Amino acid sequence: MTPVDPLDRIDELIELVQDARSVPMSRTNFMFDRGEMIERLEELRAELPSELRKAAAVLDERDRIVDAGRREADRIISEGEAEHARLVSVNEITVSAEHEGARIIAEARGEAQRLREEVDDYVDTALANFEQFLTRALASIERGRDKMHALREIGTFQGEDAERPLPF
Repeated sequence: MTPVDPLDRIDELIELVQDARSVPMSRTNFMFDRGEMIERLEELRAELPSELRKAAAVLDERDRIVDAGRREADRIISEGEAEHARLVSVNEITVSAEHEGARIIAEARGEAQRLREEVDDYVDTALANFEQFLTRALASIERGRDKMHALREIGTFQGEDAERPLPF
């Protein structure tokens, strides 16, 4: 069985609600099979954890990339400092060695900063997309629950009316 995207599952639930029969003499209330709705909501719930695991994987990947960038930056800085120290030790090129070492360190720091910014942008975009997905999913679930509660109340109300005689 191939996994279904939770957004597709939400679309199915919306379609189920849209196709539900209307309650007599009501434009906004409708009826549907409670068991079927619960089953579909449980399927959606079962599918959401995989999306949450994907978000955790994105965060882990971000941490891995940031750590790799830091290690690379530290390596570049260490190499720059080592090169700087080597060049400074030679008397004839002391001045140019200081300038070159400073340039290498500045370049390494700039590269490290650029890598950090790229990683942060990537992770921010991924998290924003995931946040939008979760927001839509939660809103859809909330609407479904509200409708389910409304139907439950209507069902209880109709049950009381069925026992009373009609007022006309």
